[in-house]
Amino acid sequence: MQQLSPLDALFVYNETRNAPLHISPLMFYDVGTAPGGFVRFKDILQTFRSRLQRSPVFRRRLLTVPGNLGYPYWIEDEDFDLEFHVRHLALPKPGDWRQFCILISRLHGRPLDMSRPPWEAYIIEGLDNIPGLPPGSFAMYMKIHHSAIDGATGNQIIEALHDLQPDAPPVNTPDLWQPEPAPSPATLARRALRDLRRQPRQAVELGRQILRARSRVRVGFDGQPFASHDVNEPLRFNSEVTPHRVFGGLHVELTQLKAIKDCVPGATLNDAVLALVGGAM
Repeated sequence: MQQLSPLDALFVYNETRNAPLHISPLMFYDVGTAPGGFVRFKDILQTFRSRLQRSPVFRRRLLTVPGNLGYPYWIEDEDFDLEFHVRHLALPKPGDWRQFCILISRLHGRPLDMSRPPWEAYIIEGLDNIPGLPPGSFAMYMKIHHSAIDGATGNQIIEALHDLQPDAPPVNTPDLWQPEPAPSPATLARRALRDLRRQPRQAVELGRQILRARSRVRVGFDGQPFASHDVNEPLRFNSEVTPHRVFGGLHVELTQLKAIKDCVPGATLNDAVLALVGGAM
């Protein structure tokens, strides 16, 4: 088992049903160069299965300490079921961008099942009338809880599932993964109390964090507005948080982003993207 850091634990404590804390990459795939010009769902499942050992995120789940006396642990899930996490969907005809955005909005608004490894992947086909996508293309939308990844591990997951060359050899890395039986709640509680006695300052801070998190949850469940950060003008971004989400997208050429970036010495592509999003909001 591996205990979560204080920061990662906060992502667990602060999640509410109206504000789930998962991160969601979205990728599109052109099947034109695949053998036969199409990709079967069972082949995608096999790709996942052959690469699970490349990232610990795929098969570990959260194990909470009774009474939240200590930070949760990651444990290797002895009941891991790949087909629960990788799911197959299709847009109804005509399969246009509006339908796709509605589907992504609905998927993104649903919290993850935190009793399982906190990630899901949706393979979405039927994208028949989306400008810029070749016929037969499909999308993969992933949901990964923020407690499980940061920027580095997020890249690790994407790299684990993809090759950098079109003719890369099959993955033959041995899978040495072993499931872990979960310790009893009493064992976890004893360990937490032992750790708290050794680290009284951490105990005090943990208590404060739990109280703050529970207070936010109570406020959210009571339907009260969340803090507006002293912005008095009513905006769509400072009203009460609801479980509903809206998704949209904009196509921007990479050459355009690079031109924007080059206008400011030392700026990065990430700076340019954030400037566009921030300016729009």
